[in-house]
Amino acid sequence: MATSGTYTFDPSLGELTVYAYQLIGVRPTALLQEHIDASRLATNLMFTRWSNEGVNLWQVTLTSVPLVQGTLNYSVPSNVVVILDAYITTTNGTTNTDRIILPISRTEYASYPNKAQQGFPTTYWFDRLLSPSIYLWPVPDGGETTLNYYSVLRIQDANMNGTEALDIPAIWLEAMVYGLAFRLAQIWSPDKVAMLKPMADESYQIAAAQNIETAQQYISPQITSYFR
Repeated sequence: MATSGTYTFDPSLGELTVYAYQLIGVRPTALLQEHIDASRLATNLMFTRWSNEGVNLWQVTLTSVPLVQGTLNYSVPSNVVVILDAYITTTNGTTNTDRIILPISRTEYASYPNKAQQGFPTTYWFDRLLSPSIYLWPVPDGGETTLNYYSVLRIQDANMNGTEALDIPAIWLEAMVYGLAFRLAQIWSPDKVAMLKPMADESYQIAAAQNIETAQQYISPQITSYFR
């Protein structure tokens, strides 16, 4: 049986927009500039919602920040949605050692009486402002070299520039086009909203079910105190 042997299907936002409008009964020859503008805005709003829905694995990235003795906070890129895991690297000659650090809340950080206390950092507070930053405690004392953290980034902006592709995996394309059609139907074909809503939800759930890590997870109670 002959197959294509390729995995290059990656349509542009323009192509997907045309198909989304066809789903709601708007023919390609009827599309105007206002249809295109609505599609671009609807796509970016949908991607913003996807960033809020949970961890998009394709947007997880590792960032490394050099540590400075006595410096308690470090800037975080504004496109970071959430920090997942963080660890500190120390270097002894040619050997690097990594130790995980744990997140704390703003309230817990505020409760620390000496926020400038130096030592090996064991906790961090992610201050999620428009210009976010991460606070370490204790403050690096010079024995540490790098702060490393995995974070989820926002999905990149979708534009109608030529053949520009979307910043999503191919397995999310159906969820994208049905989600877009649902949003466009609210403007141009209200009678099709009820039909498209379950289709958009189903395609999103199917894609989201694959958007997970397959590592095993174990949960067990702490019972040490029972045997003391």
